[in-house]
Amino acid sequence: MKISNPFILNRADPHISLYDGQYHFTASVPEYDRIVLRRSPTLAGLVDAGERTLWAATPEGPTCSLVWAPELHRIDGTWFVYFAVAPSREIRDDLFQHRMYALRCRAVDPMQGEWELAGQVDSGIDAFCLDATSFAHRGVQYYLWAQKHPDIPGNSNLYLAPLRDGLYIEGEPVMLTRPEFDWEVQGFLVNEGPSVLIRHGRVFVTYSASATDERYAMGLLWADADADLLDPASWHKSPAPVFVSDAEREVFGPGHNSFTLAPDGVTDLLVYHARNYTRIEGDPLWNPDRHTCIQPLRWDADGMPVFGRPQREVEIPEATR
Repeated sequence: MKISNPFILNRADPHISLYDGQYHFTASVPEYDRIVLRRSPTLAGLVDAGERTLWAATPEGPTCSLVWAPELHRIDGTWFVYFAVAPSREIRDDLFQHRMYALRCRAVDPMQGEWELAGQVDSGIDAFCLDATSFAHRGVQYYLWAQKHPDIPGNSNLYLAPLRDGLYIEGEPVMLTRPEFDWEVQGFLVNEGPSVLIRHGRVFVTYSASATDERYAMGLLWADADADLLDPASWHKSPAPVFVSDAEREVFGPGHNSFTLAPDGVTDLLVYHARNYTRIEGDPLWNPDRHTCIQPLRWDADGMPVFGRPQREVEIPEATR
């Protein structure tokens, strides 16, 4: 199956997940005013699939503005969507005022069931936070997110903690990474947009860094699958970015990725957003031209991911019969 990038237009922070033979897609919409979900039995079908609005920002209050980066997760038979939202567009101390919240749906079918605002996911640090994801490993459900720490310079670091009932953080959050290398501090000091892939005896975490223009790039953390993931010493960090802009292919600012599986059930797919130009007119926040892209992820002989260059035309392996 051939797919051209951009794959889905005007959808940033893309999250594609595969459940029960169906691909589910959610992402930030350019208006930042709602959470939407698409579903299709095929990847290609996501492009034109009908889109359901699961929840819309409230007229006022803590959930009224700038809805960012939703992710869909199935945890213990319940659907959750994690997302960031702010009480206003006001910037204080050079930061927006986002906090993390969760939607919940107890029905089997997320496209038909009733969704409710389950509440805030409180990290214990009352500060700007965003871009949460969740994953299960060795019988523990984890919550991984980006957050500003009042005592650490910069915009956001990555934190990890166990998660109970899809909504409650257990214990003291552990910081996995903070912006420290030159490529992570271009424009803004940012580590955000984490995504998890467990393969070849390791737990991999990708993340994005720097300003959300052509300087945006992806980094990589990894830990041994048998290690204590809540021990910062278990984690290794690549000093260089693993996925960057490619002027020759007109792909700029690739990042805020997720992972899914190809129809063959074997090939890992990298899902990310990018622009195809650098001259952004007006406020970059309101520029709608971050598009969803997708391409196969490769692996080297040592079991490490090989991201390669952004691709404009890709071949996605089909299901085998």
